[in-house]
Amino acid sequence: MKYLSEYRNLEATKKMLDEIHKITTREWNIMEICGGQTHGLVKNGILELLPEKVRMIHGPGCPVCVTPLNLIDKAIELLEQGVIVCSYGDMIRVPGSKKSLLEAKALGGDLRVLYSPIEAVSIAKQNPDKEVVFFAVGFETTAPANALSVLHAEKENIDNYSILASHVLVPPAMEAILSDELSTINAFLGAGHVCAIMGLQEYYPLVKKYKIPIVVTGFEPLDLVQGIYMAVKQLEEGRFDLENQYARVVKEEGNISAIKVIEKIFEIGAREWRGIGKIPKSGYVIKEAYRRFDAEAKFNISDIKVPENSNCIAGEILRGIKKPHQCEQFGKACKPSNPLGAPMVSSEGACAAYYHFSTNLID
Repeated sequence: MKYLSEYRNLEATKKMLDEIHKITTREWNIMEICGGQTHGLVKNGILELLPEKVRMIHGPGCPVCVTPLNLIDKAIELLEQGVIVCSYGDMIRVPGSKKSLLEAKALGGDLRVLYSPIEAVSIAKQNPDKEVVFFAVGFETTAPANALSVLHAEKENIDNYSILASHVLVPPAMEAILSDELSTINAFLGAGHVCAIMGLQEYYPLVKKYKIPIVVTGFEPLDLVQGIYMAVKQLEEGRFDLENQYARVVKEEGNISAIKVIEKIFEIGAREWRGIGKIPKSGYVIKEAYRRFDAEAKFNISDIKVPENSNCIAGEILRGIKKPHQCEQFGKACKPSNPLGAPMVSSEGACAAYYHFSTNLID
């Protein structure tokens, strides 16, 4: 198995699309959870090749997109206090209530774009007279690396390092969407990379409670159409099961070592989701034993609260209620060069996917 090339095979993908057309008799709404899946569907033209009765709804599966404004403002506040703030590249152009991290950098803030939080620990070690904060944004996938950075800092006795944690969890968000009275979701494509870390156990209760198919799916074109086929087949047969299309990567038990590292540093608590609101038990918070590495507690910035931009419908897009092109600001006041919200900035944002790759989807 080469794992990539065969899942980009055009003929195999076409055959699977034909199978979806053959079995589809009713209208179905399927939500892909991950923004990477959204980009795969749009970039490869898959949405236009599906039967008209199969409607893909784009979910909140972009951690940058669901990071609330107040957390971005907290990172900017740290920059303005003289803290060295480190971040992944996607976050730096997401607008806060007044400015973005990139704009704060232009005004003199020491912002550094990194590929790994371990790099931030090294920066802290090299600058003992400066405080260093890593903006730890992500789903379960990035939590192990951020937890390891804390353990590394503890081992090295580096006291000037901390993380601004914004870790959110996928299953509680799925339940919040299903509980929404406006929800029309019939099935989910689960996020394969999240399940590669956490395994499948958290999804069985959702399938049972809401009687809804969940198909854990990868990100290549054939992955996506196979996942859609499996979901449609279940719906047409009146079944609701948890199935694993991404079995070449995702195992039932997940990555045990990664889970142990997460559980050492983090515990589950309530988290605020942009456009959705606060969801109980939907994120990771730093345990009391490691609170000295929690930037919110260390710098007393937990009280910063700001309202969302009233001109941005990111919340409705993230909940699958509206598509990006249904926003009045799409492609006008809101563009990648001047975004109103995170979905137009992030490499996994639905608005960015539509802006860059879609023409026929916009009516």
